[in-house]
Amino acid sequence: MTTVIEDSRTTIAQIGSLIRGARQNRGMTQSQLAELLSTSQSAIARIEQGSQNLSVEMLSRINEVLDADLLSIGAPRPAHLRVTGGQQLSGTIRVNTSKNGAVALLCASLLNRGRTTLRQVARIVEVDRIVDVLRSIGVRATWSEDGKDLEIVPPAELDLTAIDEDAARRTRSIIMFLGPLLGRTSSFQLPYAGGCDLGTRTVEPHMIALRPFGLDVLATGGWYQAAVTGGQPEELSVVLTERGDTVTENALMAAARHPGVTVIRNASPNYMVQDLCFYLELLGVQVEGIGTTTLRVHGLSEIDTDVTYSLGEDPVEAMSLLTAGIVTHSEITVSRVPIEFMEIELATLAEMGLRYTISPEYAAANGRTRLVDVTVHPSELKAPIDKIHPMPFPGLNIDNLPFFAVIAATASGTSTIHDWVYDNRAIHLTDLTRLGADVRLLDQHRLDVTGPTRWSGAEVSCPPALRPAVVILLAMLAAKGTSVLRGVDIISRGYEQLQERLIRLGAQIETFRD
Repeated sequence: MTTVIEDSRTTIAQIGSLIRGARQNRGMTQSQLAELLSTSQSAIARIEQGSQNLSVEMLSRINEVLDADLLSIGAPRPAHLRVTGGQQLSGTIRVNTSKNGAVALLCASLLNRGRTTLRQVARIVEVDRIVDVLRSIGVRATWSEDGKDLEIVPPAELDLTAIDEDAARRTRSIIMFLGPLLGRTSSFQLPYAGGCDLGTRTVEPHMIALRPFGLDVLATGGWYQAAVTGGQPEELSVVLTERGDTVTENALMAAARHPGVTVIRNASPNYMVQDLCFYLELLGVQVEGIGTTTLRVHGLSEIDTDVTYSLGEDPVEAMSLLTAGIVTHSEITVSRVPIEFMEIELATLAEMGLRYTISPEYAAANGRTRLVDVTVHPSELKAPIDKIHPMPFPGLNIDNLPFFAVIAATASGTSTIHDWVYDNRAIHLTDLTRLGADVRLLDQHRLDVTGPTRWSGAEVSCPPALRPAVVILLAMLAAKGTSVLRGVDIISRGYEQLQERLIRLGAQIETFRD
């Protein structure tokens, strides 16, 4: 009798991703793992793709062969990290492709009745949740044997009544289904969105962006009830009340299937929006003004074409990795940094006294994104004269702002960090005080950080927000002694094997469960 792992919070695809990561971390090929398990390489490929159920016996054997605790049988046990800090890092680490770009393109694949192949997709929880939702409504989503590329083929008709409610409610990205779905059906419903604990984030800007396309949404009973009316003029003008990334993406996806010309003003020109524009162009949708705040979209009533697109690299991951080198006073090289989206961050770091070198530019796999390799050198930092605050692109990225809190803690003087976008994220960064930092919360949006810090090890519960959680982990790399970061599952929402990759640079990190 075959016993199948059943866990409402862990999908077969996620288990497959864990197995693939553990195998790669041990330097094994699929064939080598198959030989040790007395099975075939094709079976290992199916397991890692999440397309084959696992018995308890097989999972136990995989755990033993890989010397890993991939999944507890029964009640799920949270993962924790034990960090021995104060170690200098060295070597080169490569930036992965964008998590936010991947999520947007997965949603945008619903625009296309043909086959979409996405290259080098980040295997993270957020991506797996969207893939689960797509599969639940009839989309065929198949990972390549190496687990890097994803082929997506929508059905002729989506079965929205079968949507995976649990997966949908656990990602705020589900709201980006509104734009592509309004071009496919006259009425539908989506579960309320979830995501990080960052305070109140209204969905009203999305509604304002999509009303010109005939979308009307009523939020009731835990669902978005959506109705679409026709009769829109060919020429549409959409003014976004918020220059948000996902708001812009929703408007872009709606415009792509509108048979006419849509002008979107106050649009975000950020990296994930540009990725979406490049993909839409492959679909035959003409987009003028890419990289600016005014987009002119020539939509198509039908899109049915087979396309392949390579995602751009993630500037937020690039900032995370650079921060690891900065706070540990190490010399490391971060390769494949999308420089267009990091220039303000690097200029701010230069003002603080960071010494770094940049390679000549080269093109990303998509042929559009400009990349460089950045090497950071040990530096004595000082607090900047002005506050550090985010702005819409080309300003300092809002998701990169938290990393400046831990960087400021290593600098001499007092730095003010102003997070005017999120209500609660600054509060989570006060957990740095547990590791010895002098962080004062001025209000829910502003922090004063005074350094330099004499970091010391401590036990900290992981904040319920992705970037602050990674900031605490990076501070632990700098802290002498042993630290424990409890409940780190949220980190896998936005990073693929972050701790394993830091280990390759010389970090001492151990994953354990109670």
